[in-house]
Amino acid sequence: MSNDNDELSRKKRGVNAYQKAIALQYEGVGAPVVTATGEGAIAEDIIALARELGIPLYENPELTEMLAMLELGDEIPHELYIIIAQIIALAYNIKGIIPDSMDHFPTS
Repeated sequence: MSNDNDELSRKKRGVNAYQKAIALQYEGVGAPVVTATGEGAIAEDIIALARELGIPLYENPELTEMLAMLELGDEIPHELYIIIAQIIALAYNIKGIIPDSMDHFPTS
């Protein structure tokens, strides 16, 4: 009965049980690390927290599937460096952040 109630509650909140979310952290050195992963209601919580904290979101189901294979604390694989770097650059741009290593480049 509890599963039926949980499913009904998710439907009322518009949570797709198959929705997945992955959170990455990048400190500017090394590779980004998986800091959260979940699906269904947990994915909704990850997304809600990111929105609350003003963290830019990027939706890509294929990339999410690849990242979902990683464990918490894992660095992203080398094969994903370019796409993740592009996403991080986009997030920095959205937030108006210029990395320290880029501050010598002209901005105008």
